[in-house]
Amino acid sequence: MKKIGFIGVGLMGKPMVKNLVKLGFDVHIYARSVMKVYDVISNGARYYSSISDCLKECSTIITVLGIPKDVEEVYFASGGVLDSAMPGAYIIDMTATSPSLAKMINNECSKRGLHFLDAPVTGGVLAAKNARLSIMVGGAEADYKSCLPLFRAMGTNINYMGEAGMGQQAKLANQIILAGTIAGVCEGMAYAKSKGLDLPKFLRAASTGGASSKQLDTAAPQILDRDFAPGFSIKYFIKDMLLALDESRKENLDLDILSTVLSQYKKLESIGLADDGIQSLIKYYDK
Repeated sequence: MKKIGFIGVGLMGKPMVKNLVKLGFDVHIYARSVMKVYDVISNGARYYSSISDCLKECSTIITVLGIPKDVEEVYFASGGVLDSAMPGAYIIDMTATSPSLAKMINNECSKRGLHFLDAPVTGGVLAAKNARLSIMVGGAEADYKSCLPLFRAMGTNINYMGEAGMGQQAKLANQIILAGTIAGVCEGMAYAKSKGLDLPKFLRAASTGGASSKQLDTAAPQILDRDFAPGFSIKYFIKDMLLALDESRKENLDLDILSTVLSQYKKLESIGLADDGIQSLIKYYDK
């Protein structure tokens, strides 16, 4: 498992690759533009200009892509992951994508004698840099156990969620909670500001009480500093919320809070803020 093929060396993928290299894994990367990955190449990753060349000697393959369409293209295209994987390889998709797509890839991998895990992550870029990601894994439990050394190189909170697709279901449930939490932080701060409260003092007061949360600890200080750089961008959060709503309709489950938060983010997207961090939701309340 020391030789790893890695596809998706972007905002999240880069620090994940660097952490793998740091721990001695031989990481082979594919990227459309070599110019965008010079930093990870200089850290020791090996670059290839085609997926097939990148994967031909790799016993494990990791993908961290943007949207379900990207996953379908990279996996099912001629010369893609499924065509290029060596017999018996472990394939781990760490993209946040649809559970049905994860199941489809798993079925195709089974036909080809490949091992598939869906393992989306949460924690954002900072957690990726510090190898402190939370990782939610679906697939065969034996395959999960075989890949634990890899997961431990990238994260600290690693959980097996069940059969293929259940990692993605856990990620979507996480995003539902995140939507309500970040909206609550922004609404609370907007209310406090409107009533003339000193915001730093208010946040200190709230930080250890019943309203305490990871988002209060991380997003609120960014909002105070008007720092809207993406640890997790609006466009990808919108993607996740749409996936969660689509899944909820299959169970006739009404997610009213999620729907409301999604409409707020769509308004921000419509005014050109798609690449901002999700803490930019405060701009919805700005006067």
